[in-house]
Amino acid sequence: MNGIKVGIVGVGNCASALVQGVEYYKDAKANGDLVGLNHSDFAGFHVRDIQFVAAFDVAEGKVGADLSDAIFAHPNNVMRFADVPKTGVKVLKGPVHDGVDDILRALVKVSDSTEVDVVKALKDSACEIVVNLLPGSAEEATKFYANACLEAGCAFINGAPIPIASDQEWSKKYSEKGLPLVGDDIQDQLGSTVLHRNLLQLLVARGVKVDKSYQLDVGGGAESLDSHYRGRMRKRGVKSGAISQDLPYDAPLVAGSSDYVPFMDNSRESYFYILGRQFGGAPIKVDIRMEVTDGPNAGPILIDAIRGAKLALKRELSGSLESISAYGFKMPPTPTTMYKAERWVEEFLLGKRKL
Repeated sequence: MNGIKVGIVGVGNCASALVQGVEYYKDAKANGDLVGLNHSDFAGFHVRDIQFVAAFDVAEGKVGADLSDAIFAHPNNVMRFADVPKTGVKVLKGPVHDGVDDILRALVKVSDSTEVDVVKALKDSACEIVVNLLPGSAEEATKFYANACLEAGCAFINGAPIPIASDQEWSKKYSEKGLPLVGDDIQDQLGSTVLHRNLLQLLVARGVKVDKSYQLDVGGGAESLDSHYRGRMRKRGVKSGAISQDLPYDAPLVAGSSDYVPFMDNSRESYFYILGRQFGGAPIKVDIRMEVTDGPNAGPILIDAIRGAKLALKRELSGSLESISAYGFKMPPTPTTMYKAERWVEEFLLGKRKL
């Protein structure tokens, strides 16, 4: 099977986990120990088929460095779980746009290197699929790269909470170009949104009426800083909308970042509260705390999304991919429950579902 040529926009903690993960699972076997990996084989594509051919960032210390070094450069603070050999891919400086504001500049020093022609760089690298991992508030920058992919002929996976795959106009543009589109806003393997959604779905399935619920996140790192100060209301809207997909009726639901704590580094703590009524109207209260390491949580979803986009290219499918988007993203073009999204992906792999 031919390799999957991938470009990364935003070489932060999630990108670091993705690059490390490809190295870590390159020899994974279907019948072996697959701790943390959803699929070793994805319709014939293995993790080792993923090849990084391009990378873009704006941070000093990352721009000009080999991708294997840039993924550990400041301000990245994700755990190191794989020794990544030199990739031969030099991180290029893309346009800043709104990717770094005054608050993020406290962590990110912008490189004074010359910005590259992104479209030309993508074409020269023979990139097939671009993964956007820019900060959640970088709307202008995300749209720039989405448009650059259209011009360069690359599929686009949008990990930011900016409407691209969930926007009909963008989907139409990608469809007309014959390119797949996946997104929006990466949903972690087992992050706060996934756990909250499954808790709600379990309660509903057991006949409990959920009256109200909240989910509060506290974390460190650049993404937590951006989510709390610059993109707080956007992120809250996306998360609240995501968890409401698993509740078949209206109820007060709030989810989002509640604080940024610098010394937490790349860890995140989440607090869940659910109040409902069970048999005979008896009250039930769920009060849970969860702690995770943030960056690696996105790894398996991104690995599956990349292989799903490659499968779509192979099958000559274009526009927004409903199944992969609903499976791995908080703001998909077609919202549905977690269970249904997982079934859609299996049907997509078997060729029983077009998108």
